[in-house]
Amino acid sequence: MKDSIADMITRIFNASVSKKESVVFTYSKLKLAILDVLLKEGFVKSFSKKGKKVVKYIEVVLIYDEDGRPKISGVKRVSKTSKRIYQKSKDLKPIKNGYGIAVISTPKGIMSDKVARTEHLGGEVLFKIW
Repeated sequence: MKDSIADMITRIFNASVSKKESVVFTYSKLKLAILDVLLKEGFVKSFSKKGKKVVKYIEVVLIYDEDGRPKISGVKRVSKTSKRIYQKSKDLKPIKNGYGIAVISTPKGIMSDKVARTEHLGGEVLFKIW
């Protein structure tokens, strides 16, 4: 697996489109930090770390609206392993007129574009989700 972040967001998107209740993938601290941002912004219901020592994984419970439509309607990986994309805080624009977010890796950690703009921080744009 070369790009674990792309794998994670693709699994979450595919599971939400196919109306799955939850999705499971391998554990990493970076994935936990990204899921914390998605939880705060309301794109996932909850997540939990399972397993011990060598075999660890993350289970994410997905969120749907009252009509049964998934909260996540699209994802796009921006910064890839072959080409990193960095933006200054003043260059961060709202995603889908404010309905989506960009997840950014800043010097102060992983955060959404909204939080990065308020704290005047730029960084590597990992992906967009709406």
